[in-house]
Amino acid sequence: MKSITVFCGASEGTAAVYRLTARVVGATLAARGIQVIYGGACIGVMGAVADAALEAGGSVTGVIPHFLRSREVAHYGLTDLIITDTMHQRKMKMQELCDGFIALPGGFGTLEELFEVLTWAQLGLHTKPIGLLNVDGYYNSLIAMADDMVSRGFLKPVYRNMLLISDDIDDLLHQMTNYSAPEVEKWLTDENI
Repeated sequence: MKSITVFCGASEGTAAVYRLTARVVGATLAARGIQVIYGGACIGVMGAVADAALEAGGSVTGVIPHFLRSREVAHYGLTDLIITDTMHQRKMKMQELCDGFIALPGGFGTLEELFEVLTWAQLGLHTKPIGLLNVDGYYNSLIAMADDMVSRGFLKPVYRNMLLISDDIDDLLHQMTNYSAPEVEKWLTDENI
């Protein structure tokens, strides 16, 4: 993998472990020569990932809609900052630029980005690995919910297993590097796209 999109919050959360882990992620990706693609902010967990990657000599591309430049405080010290018109364009650009995705702790926006790329994978629109870094048990409830979706018949196990999970960045990157997308049912055809 040459580039990874990192989904994460513009807030720091209530515990120092979120920011510290974000810095470890940024530094680890830079040390491995993996370009960081992310939401373009200089604050919160987002800013911590970007700053650590830059400090370690990595390449970081931020993608932010023009209307969020002041609210999320755009990071102007990046390798590249791409300004989009809409949130959808932001997500599409982040997907186009990367070879895989990692979700760190965040709020609704982080979850929305994560679930969109999972849905795209389920629909066969991409075959990129999707990792969930479960920092300090942050995503335990989400993991339990995904398992419950399987047990209740709303999610097939093959789709649940598209979400790679670890609490260790090196292990997660190992899983992502060795990921092979499953054959999925063709939901979409050229006729209905």
